[in-house]
Amino acid sequence: MEKCLGRRAYDLTLMWKTRWPNRIVFVLCLLPLVWLGWKWYQHDLGVNQIETVARFTGRWTLRLLLLSLAITPLRRLRGLNNLIRFRRMLGLFTFFYGCLHGLHYFALDAQWNWTVIREDLTFRRFFIAGFVALMLMVPLAATSFNAAIRWMGGKRWQALHRLVYLSAIVGLVHYVWQFKAITPTPILYGLILGLLLFYRVVAAIAKRRAA
Repeated sequence: MEKCLGRRAYDLTLMWKTRWPNRIVFVLCLLPLVWLGWKWYQHDLGVNQIETVARFTGRWTLRLLLLSLAITPLRRLRGLNNLIRFRRMLGLFTFFYGCLHGLHYFALDAQWNWTVIREDLTFRRFFIAGFVALMLMVPLAATSFNAAIRWMGGKRWQALHRLVYLSAIVGLVHYVWQFKAITPTPILYGLILGLLLFYRVVAAIAKRRAA
């Protein structure tokens, strides 16, 4: 029995060292887009397709952002330390879906009408919050490679990437503002984000006390 368990643990260790987990996560991150494309091809997105696509890409941007933030506390659990290898990929997919969400607005919703776009991004808080959340992710995606860490230095790089917390908060506000009434889904996302941020505050306090 002990030999069998040891063998399984050894096999799992070898699996983590291969590229297959990365490939699997990559495919899983693309599945929502494949599903959306299939629904579009089948003309099965409802009466208001533009709104359906906008909400779909926006939801998956927020979901992937929360999932990437969850990597840090989850990797503290026994046997899950290797989850850290997926954080960068999840972050880049978050930016990818966020760009699709923004491009959909500019190209299909506003139809590149700069008068409408200027009005939306000046007076309508819903669009302003979404645009700010996306812009906050730009420097994060631009400095997500290893060379950027060496060039900036670890401390400055970490300080810059704390913008992800602000982007998540503003993105959640953007998501909440699309609803005319309080619904369970934004409350759930808000609770998840609150717990993830609370964990980081507690961890930072504990680290200072230990130092």
